[in-house]
Amino acid sequence: MGSTKSRRGVLLDGPAPPRVRVAPAARANSWEDVADLAATLGIALDEWQEQAFEAAMGERSDGRWASKFVGMSAPRQNGKSQLIVSRALAGILLFGEKTIIISAHETDTARQVWQRLIDVIEDNPSLEARVTGRMNAVNRESLTFGLGLDKQTIKLKARSQSGSRGFSADCLLLDEAQILGKQAWGSIVPTMSAMPNPQLWLFGTPPTSTDDPFAFTRVRESAMARKARHCWLEWSAEDDDDLDDPETWAKANPSYGVRISHEACADDRAAMDDDQFRMERLGMWSKGHANRVIPEQAWADAGDELSVAVDRFALGVEVGPDQAKASVSLAGQRSDGSWHIELDDQHDGATWLAPYIDALVAANPQIRAVVGDVGGPLAALCEKRNDRWFLKGSQVQITPLAVKELGAACSRLLVGIVDGSIHHTKQPQMSLAASVAGKRKLSDTGMWVWSRSSATSDITPIQSATLALWGAQNSAVKKPAQSKPRKVVVLQ
Repeated sequence: MGSTKSRRGVLLDGPAPPRVRVAPAARANSWEDVADLAATLGIALDEWQEQAFEAAMGERSDGRWASKFVGMSAPRQNGKSQLIVSRALAGILLFGEKTIIISAHETDTARQVWQRLIDVIEDNPSLEARVTGRMNAVNRESLTFGLGLDKQTIKLKARSQSGSRGFSADCLLLDEAQILGKQAWGSIVPTMSAMPNPQLWLFGTPPTSTDDPFAFTRVRESAMARKARHCWLEWSAEDDDDLDDPETWAKANPSYGVRISHEACADDRAAMDDDQFRMERLGMWSKGHANRVIPEQAWADAGDELSVAVDRFALGVEVGPDQAKASVSLAGQRSDGSWHIELDDQHDGATWLAPYIDALVAANPQIRAVVGDVGGPLAALCEKRNDRWFLKGSQVQITPLAVKELGAACSRLLVGIVDGSIHHTKQPQMSLAASVAGKRKLSDTGMWVWSRSSATSDITPIQSATLALWGAQNSAVKKPAQSKPRKVVVLQ
């Protein structure tokens, strides 16, 4: 590899390690066997590719893979296809896997990987002699090794053609995983459950705003949460890295100087805007995907269109920093003892809040509190009367939260969604806000609150729901006497 000096004079020599590496503990590892086999077949693995195999090919004491799911995110053209070919052939020649499936979203991408596999086989006569069947017809590609009980198969599937049908395999290698949506993923995963020792790999790049990255994001989040049998490798730049510094280019591209030249990166930098360059060449996930706090699957699991609160009702009110949007949410306790949140209303502007809150509370005297963050943008709409907070023009008192109480409220909502004690009604506005809300640390407290600045769209629904939940759960808020549970009337 040629050496290049960065602007800070640092010598860039050798591949960058993954910025994120999560791998379960293992008792043994087969990565050297895979690397040795690849070398024997004329596949010269780069050092970073060996590092990837070392992370993914750990084995437990029972001989099963330590990582059932392996996810890898890296910019394009760094050599992921070579990993796919090497792992497929290792499955046949080293691990005795009966069925291996290679898949990509598009037929052209799948065929490119397939051709690399065929080239390796044809360059190795002893390996080609083991092939007992071969089909090259488009969308029906397959290679068979051995006969009878010893039969092994490598198949190629383009997901855009076959959907998720027939994906049962000992090893499943999914390229373009950033375009693998929830429905397909839900069909693929159960097909692997009956296999004795399956391994499922996802290769991809950071998803764009038009992709459906459910599977890729799910494995990424699960691995980072250190869930069992999930491995994640990610090559990318940091948020504060200099986009024009070759050291940044090398950090994000493990094949920099080998497959990806300095000149190619410079050309990309000149041709792309900053956002495109960050995603396509520096492997940086957009804030909407990278900074998500509430796990996507946990939020989906918490959805219940029939959920309803029957007790301990409270409202939360929040406005955006420019007062372009405002939301009012309801929280309360369900009959099963768990908690309920829902968006009561959301509108442009904020002038509608005072009359709306007055009417809503008047119609529902069982509401125990209206909670607001009077230290945030809502302060511009509030005033103090006799040491109590009110929306200007409103007769309903606002229960304010101290900073630490707000931090505790945010953590409480997150924990409740994850552990299943909080439910929502699958409202699109609330779900969107939950998907893009990031974290902002509260200095010297160890706590955090929802971050407006990192969000890509309005998050007042989840903020107001957080405030409402605090009001519903907080025992310091005095509950009015009532003879029986009553459902809150939602004004239209």
